[in-house]
Amino acid sequence: MRGGGLWQLGQSVTRRMAQSNKKTITRRCFASEADLKKTALYDFHVANGGKMVPFAGWSMPIQYKDSIMDSTLNCRENGSLFDVAHMCGLSLKGKDCIPFLEKLVVADVAGLAPGTGSLTVFTNEKGGAIDDSVITKVTDEHIYLVVNAGCRDKDLAHIEEHMKAFTSKGGDVSWHIHDERSLLALQGPLAAPVLQHLTKEDLSKIYFSDFRVLDINGSLCYLTRTGYTGEDGFEISVPSENAVDLAKAILDKSEGKVRLTGLGARDSLRLEAGLCLYGNDMEQHITPVEAGLTWAIGKRRRAEGGFLGAEVILKQIAEGPSIRRVGLFSAGPPARGHSEIQDDKGQNIGEVTSGGFSPCLKKNIAMGYVKSGNHKAGTKVKIVIRGKSYDGSVTKMPFVPTKYYKPT
Repeated sequence: MRGGGLWQLGQSVTRRMAQSNKKTITRRCFASEADLKKTALYDFHVANGGKMVPFAGWSMPIQYKDSIMDSTLNCRENGSLFDVAHMCGLSLKGKDCIPFLEKLVVADVAGLAPGTGSLTVFTNEKGGAIDDSVITKVTDEHIYLVVNAGCRDKDLAHIEEHMKAFTSKGGDVSWHIHDERSLLALQGPLAAPVLQHLTKEDLSKIYFSDFRVLDINGSLCYLTRTGYTGEDGFEISVPSENAVDLAKAILDKSEGKVRLTGLGARDSLRLEAGLCLYGNDMEQHITPVEAGLTWAIGKRRRAEGGFLGAEVILKQIAEGPSIRRVGLFSAGPPARGHSEIQDDKGQNIGEVTSGGFSPCLKKNIAMGYVKSGNHKAGTKVKIVIRGKSYDGSVTKMPFVPTKYYKPT
């Protein structure tokens, strides 16, 4: 399922739950539930009113008892707890794990300090994005990374293929896929004060993109200060047998202010933060430069290359890309993926990749790609929705200011 449909699906579920018999809705909408994978928190979601939907082969909560609008606002005002255990965490180990990974991603992995990380992009031979990922340099011989659920199979196949070639030439690298662990994302202003109740580690000394292995609620966890909402927060890799207890402890320590939150609000939060969703805003034919992620390509990598598609990407950095990802405001109904973007003369200049109504701004927001030259903030455009043209304008992102915890 594309993320652009999550908001619409959530609204549809909400309406039908309000209008119809709940058991009937459950039978109709979730008949394929038995075929889907379930996270360690599945029963916990159901017991807490989670509306479960298929997502990337998993049964995941789209929302709970409150609306997507309310969940989005509560995350920004208080906090949200997301089950993101459908995503795939893995470790690369060995004395050559860094040079190996640098053949596949654009980040300057070697330049990261131990215990820090970065967003990066796996690229193909044409410079297109295979997936985006948050990678962490645990040590010089251990890299921890998380890839998207919908890209898991192709990502692992891609990594394995290149690893076999690398090790056949004497390279020292191995991997472990952390299927024994679950991943929780705690996001919002209360994330740090609530989590601090559950660990002895001083969280005020852990900054955005920092990584630690530490005890949380009695379990050995991998903690990364990151997230997908634009808020301060953490992603917590916890042994699956301890995941429910940790979720309960977080909710209990927040005294009801941090709420379980589903994929619907997660989509609106990341859109407000101007963050890409792979499969919508990035795909195999879109380069990191076109996607506005040139900042993720380390200076050394720009000078040396050495990653798949480097020739294409470095040329785009030097000469500029032909298309660019932009933020958009628009009138009328919210723009959706594939809505046409036109200039003020009615000429096609691009298309929307994600869009929806912003609960925080109380207006329509979207992102998409336009031809270079039409990408500057303030540029007037038309957005075609169901055959009708509506006024819009290009704007900078993020739409809602980010609140990442960084050193002052």
